[in-house]
Amino acid sequence: MKPLFSKTNLLTFTLVVVMSISAVAQRVIKGTVYREGKPAAGVTVEAHKSSATFMTSFDGKYEIEADAKSKYLKFTFIDDSRKLDIEGNSSNQIDFSFDGKLPTAKAESSGTGVDLRTSDQLIKAKVTNFMNNLTMYDQFYKQKDYKSAMEPWSKVYYKYPKSTINIYIHGLNMYEDMINKATDWSKKDTYIDSLMSVYERRTKYFDQRGFVLGRMGTDYLKYKLGNENLDDDQLKSIYKQGYEYLDEAIKLEKNESEAAVLVVFMQATKRLFIMGELPKEKVAENYQTASNILNKYLQEESDSDKFNTAKEWVDKAFQTSGAADCEALISLYEPQFEEISKDIDLLKKMLRILDRQDCTESELFAKASEKLYDLEPSAEAAFNMARLFVKRDEFDRAKEYYKNAISSETDKELLAKYYYELGLFIFAKETDFQTARNYARKAIENNPNSGRAYILLGDIYAQYAKHYGESDYEHTMMYWLAVDYYQKSKRVDPDVFATANKKISTYSVYFPDKETMFFQGQQDGETIKIGSWINETTKARAKK
Repeated sequence: MKPLFSKTNLLTFTLVVVMSISAVAQRVIKGTVYREGKPAAGVTVEAHKSSATFMTSFDGKYEIEADAKSKYLKFTFIDDSRKLDIEGNSSNQIDFSFDGKLPTAKAESSGTGVDLRTSDQLIKAKVTNFMNNLTMYDQFYKQKDYKSAMEPWSKVYYKYPKSTINIYIHGLNMYEDMINKATDWSKKDTYIDSLMSVYERRTKYFDQRGFVLGRMGTDYLKYKLGNENLDDDQLKSIYKQGYEYLDEAIKLEKNESEAAVLVVFMQATKRLFIMGELPKEKVAENYQTASNILNKYLQEESDSDKFNTAKEWVDKAFQTSGAADCEALISLYEPQFEEISKDIDLLKKMLRILDRQDCTESELFAKASEKLYDLEPSAEAAFNMARLFVKRDEFDRAKEYYKNAISSETDKELLAKYYYELGLFIFAKETDFQTARNYARKAIENNPNSGRAYILLGDIYAQYAKHYGESDYEHTMMYWLAVDYYQKSKRVDPDVFATANKKISTYSVYFPDKETMFFQGQQDGETIKIGSWINETTKARAKK
């Protein structure tokens, strides 16, 4: 007869039993620790047969992993240690009181015993409980002994919530220190939740809701996003919660919103748009809100590093969000144009943003360009007017404004841009190869890394090929020179890499073969002089 359990079956059964035992070998126990009827902060919790320890948060909460055979939990506050027998207690929710009396849920939630007097009133009334605990926690706090400060601090925090705003400021500092020092993310999360609760309680008893929510939102995102193991849903949830805090803060604080709050608000806005949680119109709206507040600050403190840096970060978040397309920008700026057009700096800023997003064909760009030139006929304004007249096919006036912009500009990078566009305009609209070539060279003189200018030179020579020389062979020689410039363009500017390679592939097919070169008396790699107004050298190359 076949045995009931073969060796294989017995091994499998044994593994299942072992795995089942190990699965229940640990338990997670949660609870609240009390002293004198109040939740006790800073109490160390340990479990028998476990190396894990936990320090209670400001609301007395703890969470610890214990062995299934743990006989007791040990609670220590400074030099006072107590053990609680848990043998036979299968519950994973265990509260503990140093006094042996657990408060009822009703008494705890009702907030009975809260004293709403201020610090001055309490001291005047000689409330020794307040004065003793305040002095004790304050001394420990100044020594940065936060573990010892927690117990007296929590007594003041719960019993006298309106005594002094310092209990909230100090509480936040202590929890931030605990967050930064904690290495386990379950502990960090507990401390972060405690930090948020201190912020909330501060708004309850000292108001300043807008200001506090701004700090709360920035800290929430700062600490919650520090966890590198978050999945997409968790990230989305954190960003949404942080965004809600910041959004409400800015609505309440308006022009008093802190610069850091505005920066983090725009960064959260950008991430939520990328995640599909905000429409692009909302991104533009939030950007305008943040920008307007920062612009008001800068009107009063134009040299402020803090506000200028914040402005750069807010601009960057919007411009790299993917929401700043022409449609969104026009929807954002058009209703405000009348107001914007009264301020030269705002006009310039709007035109630069429209330019960066290739919105120069819009009627809004045209109106703004004309208005800026009326208010300040600068090089930048002249350049924008040139573009406007190109769009209107008024080429003589376009050239006039391009030249005005060039004659007024001193910034080399901008000069390169103006020369490049004038060269491109002359090449495209007037097919004046030599003049267009000269302007492209001017662009490169001012900005040697202008890949676009090298591309333009290649295009000019490629298009001039049919006009150079008298034979087909002489025409094809121009493609060698054109490809030289395409090669240079991608070496100096990675942004034109794909465009340059495409043009190299297009014109390389027109290179002569080796047999044709032989009959022309030329060899592959030989230096060749291109004459006429071009007056450049290149290398002879056979088609591959």
